[in-house]
Amino acid sequence: MLLIMILLALFFPWVLFPLLLIFLFNLLLIPFGFTIRSMLNLLMVPGQLVRVAFNRNLRRNHALEHATINVIEERFGPQQLSGYAAEDGFYILGVVDPAMIDAAARAGHGRLLAGERELAIHRRCGTTIAAANLISSAAFLVLLWATRHFTFLNVILALAIANLTGPLLGKILQKYVTTSWDVRDREIDRVEYRWRQPTFIFGGLGTARQQVFVRTTRLY
Repeated sequence: MLLIMILLALFFPWVLFPLLLIFLFNLLLIPFGFTIRSMLNLLMVPGQLVRVAFNRNLRRNHALEHATINVIEERFGPQQLSGYAAEDGFYILGVVDPAMIDAAARAGHGRLLAGERELAIHRRCGTTIAAANLISSAAFLVLLWATRHFTFLNVILALAIANLTGPLLGKILQKYVTTSWDVRDREIDRVEYRWRQPTFIFGGLGTARQQVFVRTTRLY
């Protein structure tokens, strides 16, 4: 592909001219789009974090979700797993073997009870992503206010700041805000298959995604 582009540039430069114009136009629009996204992040992300922080069920089920994924990855290596917490349990996406998830959830629950608090933290948690988005948004708006210019350099600097500090803030938020390792009032009930509704992808109907729901019971 690179060779074809080079040959076109050498012998038929006029063919690449419209593509170059489109590229430059999009490049100029990036700072404006990033500004809008930054403002939305600053408005929405703090509220989402506060909602989770004051919901004990979500925090503890979130910790159990992380513990389950951490146990699976300890046993079988890195996996393409994701999940999210609910009021009455948590979902795991990416694994179709419910027996594996059931065993990992019970092991993770037991290890949290034994004091392995670090199992409640996961490096790929959405909290980390939200923290990085929040930092990049705040950094970009500060740079925008300081320089008074919509520049691509400001976007790069904001993303660099987010990549450096986002993971650390994400772990802190997980530890103190979005998870709770104290799961003494929970027990793993059962594992259920569930299906996510199909989504529209590029104008077509996508396939329904299978997911496993781990139901937890509150003891008191």
